[in-house]
Order: sequence, then C-alpha cells, then structure tokens
Amino acid sequence: MTATSETVHRVKTVRPVGTRAVLAELSGLHDVLALQALLLEAPLPGQLDVLAAAETVMIKAESPAAARRMAALLLDMDLTAPPQAGGGLVVIDTVYDGDDLAEVAALTGLGKDGVIAAHSGQVWTVAFGGFAPGFGYMVGENQVLEVPRRNSPRTAVPAGSVALAGNYSAVYPRSSPGGWQLIGRTGASMWDLSRPQPALARPGDRVQFRPVREAVAIAPPAAPETVPETAGAAGAGQAAAGLRILSPGLQSLIQDLGRQGHAALGVSAAGALDRASLRRANRLVGNGPSAAAVETVAGGLRVEAVGDQVLAVAGAPAPLTIESPSDAGEPGRQRTVPAATAFALLDGEVLSMGAPESGFRSYLAIRGGADVAPVLGSRSTDTMSGIGPAPLAAGQLLPAGHVTDTGVVGSPELQPEFPGAGVTELEIVPGPRDDWFDDAALASLCSQSWQVTPQSNRVGMRLKGEPLRRSRDGELPSEGTVAGAIQIPPEGLPVLFLADHPITGGYPVIGVVTDEHLDRAAQVPIGGSIRFRIAPHAHTPHAPTQPTTQEVSN
Repeated sequence: MTATSETVHRVKTVRPVGTRAVLAELSGLHDVLALQALLLEAPLPGQLDVLAAAETVMIKAESPAAARRMAALLLDMDLTAPPQAGGGLVVIDTVYDGDDLAEVAALTGLGKDGVIAAHSGQVWTVAFGGFAPGFGYMVGENQVLEVPRRNSPRTAVPAGSVALAGNYSAVYPRSSPGGWQLIGRTGASMWDLSRPQPALARPGDRVQFRPVREAVAIAPPAAPETVPETAGAAGAGQAAAGLRILSPGLQSLIQDLGRQGHAALGVSAAGALDRASLRRANRLVGNGPSAAAVETVAGGLRVEAVGDQVLAVAGAPAPLTIESPSDAGEPGRQRTVPAATAFALLDGEVLSMGAPESGFRSYLAIRGGADVAPVLGSRSTDTMSGIGPAPLAAGQLLPAGHVTDTGVVGSPELQPEFPGAGVTELEIVPGPRDDWFDDAALASLCSQSWQVTPQSNRVGMRLKGEPLRRSRDGELPSEGTVAGAIQIPPEGLPVLFLADHPITGGYPVIGVVTDEHLDRAAQVPIGGSIRFRIAPHAHTPHAPTQPTTQEVSN
C-alpha cells in the first residue's frame, strides 16, 4: 500500500499588532477565506473582530492576554478544507460605459465587448471588505481581467462606479478618491443604513453583474415621520429636556465607546479618543461607561440648559463658567465650577467652556446620556465614513436621555496630568511591519521628537520630523490596521492612526502605540511634541517568526 501525501494549509506567521490584536499571514486568498470562515464560525476566546485582506487576517482581542493566547491557536489551525460559499446571490445591473473601459480592453486584449462579457459572464465572490463602508473586494472565477491600478488616482470617483484592480472587482459605495480602473456604473445602493443589513453585498456573498442600457437608481424607503426637535425623546406633546447648543466651538461631536464588530463591512470603531475621560465624565453624573457625551476640542463650547440638568466635564481641564439668566432687568450672575466634578445647570443657565490649560479634548456628560439615535449599535460620530450624528451646530437641541447606572452622582475625581508645552512620551510595540525598516530607522523613530501638524484630526495625527527610510522596495498589499498604528508613507513622515482611521492600509506600520497610551495620544494638541519609546516586554524588532510548516505526509 503506497502512502499518500497531501498539502496541509496553515497560518504562516502571527505578528503582534500593538497589545490587543494579532496579524495572521497566509499563503494566499484561499487560506485567507478559510481562516476567516473558521474564525466567524468558531470565534477564539476573547475575539472581538476579524478583518480579512489579500494575504492576511487581523484579529482584535478584548485584552492583551487574549491577544497573546491567539498566536498558538492560530498556528495550530488546519485550513486545508475549502471555504464553503454560504452567502446569497446579489444581482447588480450595470451600464458598461466607464472612463477606463477602453484602457482595460487594451490591457487585457479582449476588446470592449470581451471585457463586458468576461465581467458579466462570471460569478464574483465578496472576499473581504475595506476602504469604505459597503466597499467589497470581489474575486472572480478566473483572472482574465487582471489589470493594474491607474498610475494617477482620481481625486473623486463617482458613487456606483464599477471598477477593477488586480484580481478584484468592486463598486464604489460613495464618492471618494480612488485608483481603480472604471468600467461601468450602477444605480444599486451598496450601503444603506435604513436596511437591516446596510451592505448590499457582504463577505461571502456571490455577485452577478448584469449588463443594462441604463442604470436605475433605487430610491431608499421613505423615512418615518419624526417628532419635532422640541419634542426630542420625550415624545409628542411633551417638552424635551437637554442642552441647547449656543456655540459648538471648533468641533464638538457626540461620542461613546464606539461600534465594534463591523470591520468586515468597512466600518471602524470610532468612539471617544480619550476613553478614560469619557468614562470619568459619565461616572460622575451616574451614567454607564459608554453613555453618549460631547467630545469637544480647544474650548469654545457654550450650551444652555433646557430643564434642570446634571453635568460633568472631564478630560483637558478648561475654565467652566455658568451664567444665570437675567431677572427683572438685573444682569445674570456668574459662577465657576471645577472639572471632574458633577454640577447642576438649571433651566436657562448657560455653561461656557474656555480654552484648555493643558491637553486638547474635553468631554461633557449629561445625566441620562445624550439621546441621539444609535447607528450600528453606537451613537458615536465617525468622521471618516460619515456614520453617526452630525457635528453639533448652533441652535440645535441635544436631548437628555433617561438611562443611568445609579441614582446618585459620583464624588469629585482626580485627573491625570495632561500634555502641555513639553514632550509627551508614548509607548509602542514594534511591528507588524518593522521588518520593512532597519534598526537605524527604528532608532530614529524613538530618538527624536515629532511635532503634531495642523493636518491632524480624528482619523490620524500627521507628524513632522526627520523622515524615516525603508529598507526594502515594493508595495505592501493592503491589510488591517488599528488605532495607534504608526504608518510610514513613502515620504517617511509617520501618521499615527486614531479612532476614525481607515480599517485597511497599504503602507507599512513600523509600530503600534500601546492601548494604555492611546488616551494620552488623544490629548496632545496641534503643535505639541511626541516621543516614542519601545514598551517594556514588547516583542524585539525583527524577532524570528514561527517556522512555517506547509506540507505533512500522511
């Protein structure tokens, strides 16, 4: 009897991504889809989210301990069995008149009619999501339409554009920059939050493109009638209580602890940048830790109480002044209240927040929470994708909710020191792509002070300093990223991702700020300075990865 041998597919390597995520590297898309299917069917202990990409799968964990345990479990998985296509079939009517159709016809040698026949004549499978909510990377049954990205990306690709790049096809769900080859357009709504499943085509679904002469846009269902703003959450016939926004300052947003578990749809977690300060403000007024509050930067917020309210401000310490309404021609009285202390703002009184003495972001919590509609389980504003409440505007009424954790308010609390004029140190874990840099580049990252530029926002902090040089050429396939990732674009100046970051990125990440120091990073103001240092017990740079075993004889 002759022994047979078969190829056993396994995870090649597992790399740490900061302290609460790991990146599994695989041999190809087959293994990526197999691992994704296994993790979704039987999640690992402590698994929060799974994000597949071209050659990797990133797994987010609920704790550093859970992330450390995942490495051995992932390396032991057998990925040999082909992933089963369990998704439904989505038919997308497409007009094939894209600006790059002629270019694709020339690159493939198929001619325009041949491209249309090849694209519409096969079934595509959504392998993974990324780039934007509803943007699905679809793989076909063959590779006859493999084409490179455009040499010069467009600054704005119209929503509904049907495109090709590499071995993938996709539909742009909204107008955005992009470098894919455009071959057609569709009126199908790829992302609609009014649907129970916002993404028209989710990972695992099959897609058939059907040629038509004209794209017909399907109107979304009519929005239900809403009560007037003055009724708020209290319902029709009752006056809403809350805060009237007199001035939103530079930028004031509604934030909670974010929306987890939607990375596969292209949706980042978002949420408060300084989570500890949000929790503290909520604790002081008796709310649960993830109640929605106002995140505001650099002072300037002014609000008027509609009904008696209980408030607290935590985070960057700013002067807090309360002015009572005038009475019988007499001017109103003023008083000040301390930060990190619960206080009453009576009906008609106005709270004004000055510029922070240190730090950058302050959090205003209202007892009962800010009562705005949740989107995908969270009330946070995601500035990258446009999901969640709009930024606060003058004249807006922000209703107060009625859900609290306790019947009493908390005692005043001490706050940590916030960044000032000095240098803020942030601990990092090298990798997952520190092997794209030599030891000198990592030393340069940690030996100099980086200045936060005015181009920084909730998506990421752009840093100015001595550029870092890569030690290898080429292009990194897009892979999952996390808040705290330090991405190095070709010019060598780091971008430190924050909560609203894109969920995938194609530039190598030299290191990731530890979860414990992310709140500190959120408080560094524009023009402030940052210095990175390698966290104790972090994986040493360029450490040998686990051996790869791809074949086992049976």
